[in-house]
Amino acid sequence: MSDIQSIKQRFGIIGFSPRLERAIDVARQVAATDITVLITGESGTGKEFFPKIIHQLSARKHGPYIAVNCGAIPEGTIDSELFGHEKGAFTGAHESRKGYFEVVNGGTIFLDEVAELPLLTQVRLLRVLESGEFIRVGSSKVQKTDVRVVAATNVNLHQAIASGRFREDLYYRLNTVPIQVPALRERKEDIILLFKKFCSDFGEKYRMPPLKLTSRAEDYLKEQRWSGNIRQLKNLAEQISVIESNRTIDTETLAKYLVPDVDRSLPVLLSKSDQAGGDLSEREILYKVLFEMRRDVNELKKIISEIVDSTAFPFSMDDAQVGQSRQEKAIRPEPFQEISSVKVTHHAPNIENEPFEEATHEVVEENLSLLSNEKELIVKALQVNKGRRRKAAKQLGISERTLYRKIKELNIE
Repeated sequence: MSDIQSIKQRFGIIGFSPRLERAIDVARQVAATDITVLITGESGTGKEFFPKIIHQLSARKHGPYIAVNCGAIPEGTIDSELFGHEKGAFTGAHESRKGYFEVVNGGTIFLDEVAELPLLTQVRLLRVLESGEFIRVGSSKVQKTDVRVVAATNVNLHQAIASGRFREDLYYRLNTVPIQVPALRERKEDIILLFKKFCSDFGEKYRMPPLKLTSRAEDYLKEQRWSGNIRQLKNLAEQISVIESNRTIDTETLAKYLVPDVDRSLPVLLSKSDQAGGDLSEREILYKVLFEMRRDVNELKKIISEIVDSTAFPFSMDDAQVGQSRQEKAIRPEPFQEISSVKVTHHAPNIENEPFEEATHEVVEENLSLLSNEKELIVKALQVNKGRRRKAAKQLGISERTLYRKIKELNIE
């Protein structure tokens, strides 16, 4: 434990959280080797301290050390920055240039935000890690380098691998020894200590009296989520140190500077492809749900339409025929193609004189031939309309010319 305390004093690390001390201890033990280290943790947790610890406690401490923010370098120049380029390799390459892996030979290179590397650059990096070889952009000459690589990211690399944004073989090559830096909300015992240290530093910097927290204000700070971690806590201490004239800080004062964190843990139903793909905005999720609802409504309309079409009666009847239609439940074939809608009105049979059994018997033995039914419908329409062909054609839903042709074809007198 004395070694860990000396490391914290040497590098200005504040806190007594067991998880923090565990991360420091792993960095101390792995420093003596050349093993590649992957540091993970949320943004603002202080991941940048650990590659310095590893370098300073290693045999490479007298060699060069360089930190590279992979997310801040444009994709078109990242290969040139890391591996160098030859003169004329691309537009603007007026002379040859050494890359970081060539300059830091014998030392340590810290690749921050390593998950932001393009896939082609990830292939080049994998070759350096496996064989120590690299090729400058625009060259065919293989060069060797002896570099210790320490990488860091705040991205969930398992999700990045599943979505195809990060190579799985590179992940296992980098993750030889993992170091997990705890978030500030996981170090509640260090929050007040860090806040007082920041307030003391800013009070000295701006020549102001130090701040003092009430007991309720201390509890209030511990209850916060701190999505920005130590960086957010430091910014809060600086704001209050400069703005507040009252040097005793209570809960009400802190509430003015702390914006409530949005709860992002609400359940959302996603497809497997969305879960693998990773990042969807709230608007995209809403659009997706709306489109799926619209599709379901359209499918429901289609099903209802099919049901209605399959159960619809081929023609409507007058009110006088309702009683008979309930008795006669025979299935009638559809009329000929040209008749899109057939409406036939005929005289209802004398129900008093004809018993129910006889009516049912007649319907069952009805001729099911399409031509016979077609002829029967036309004859009934002509009878109802007393031979007036124009009205009969209108009632049948066909043109008068078609009716003439059908009368001739079916030999209707």
